[in-house]
Amino acid sequence: MASGREIKTKIKSTQNMRKVTRALEMVSASKIRKAQDLMKASRPYARAMRKVISHIAQASTDFNHPFLVEREGVARVGYIVISTDRGLCGGLNANLFRRLLPAIREWQDKGVQVDVVAVGQKAIQFFRRLKGINLVATASNLGERPKLEALIGVMKIALDSYMGGKLDRVFLAHNEFINTMTQKPAVHALLPLPVVAGEVTEGQTGSPDYPVAGLKLEQKHDWDYIYEPDPATVLEHVLGRYIESVVYQGVLENLASEHAARMVAMKSASDNASKVIGELTLIYNKARQAAITQEISEIVGGAAAV
Repeated sequence: MASGREIKTKIKSTQNMRKVTRALEMVSASKIRKAQDLMKASRPYARAMRKVISHIAQASTDFNHPFLVEREGVARVGYIVISTDRGLCGGLNANLFRRLLPAIREWQDKGVQVDVVAVGQKAIQFFRRLKGINLVATASNLGERPKLEALIGVMKIALDSYMGGKLDRVFLAHNEFINTMTQKPAVHALLPLPVVAGEVTEGQTGSPDYPVAGLKLEQKHDWDYIYEPDPATVLEHVLGRYIESVVYQGVLENLASEHAARMVAMKSASDNASKVIGELTLIYNKARQAAITQEISEIVGGAAAV
């Protein structure tokens, strides 16, 4: 059995650890409300953009934007992966990567090259270690109020590659915020839009308010918009804004998921620390009582010998 001093040292270190986990729990609890407010505030815009894109996709325009055309044969795909910058948030990032890797391996087994745009330090570190993955762009340290400007660069790299024919499909991977206790890793098709409609239909996401649930592109009638100045300019602008809204919403969903997961993980760590402290205290008391009993026995035995 460990000595009393060793046990007291373990108790002290566990108490210090509990102070850290409780502090992190309180910080995440104070930040999660702001993150949820940002996420919910951006959802109406993302939903409106989805409806606009759905209408445009149903229109019978003479101009076929590359985003609306599904290419035959897939030679290279791209993934925009959104993760956290910091750890101590349970299995949030690990679950996302575990959800993503089988899809990547499936493409690789077909001989398809995979490019990754990593957002967040955890995704950057993870995909740098993987062989056979082309890490083409990174972004990190977005802060508690992410700005769209910080994402424009990495999104442009993926979109330019798709427009130039280097990528045949683009996917978005991030954690979807369901509620404080549940965060769901999700991989959504981003381009082309017919693939989005085929793979992600209404009602498949965990949250009914989640705006990136896919598009309904069924052709029910022939009609078109009147474009000013011309279809190419208008569609280029609107579809670009749609991609930006989807990716930005994914960043906000992931931020809210991060704080929720960290709060739950730190609360669990604090509870476990309290349990360990109780067990160590009991062991210390038993050891102390045994030492006192032994001393008394030695004193009594010495007095009897005299």
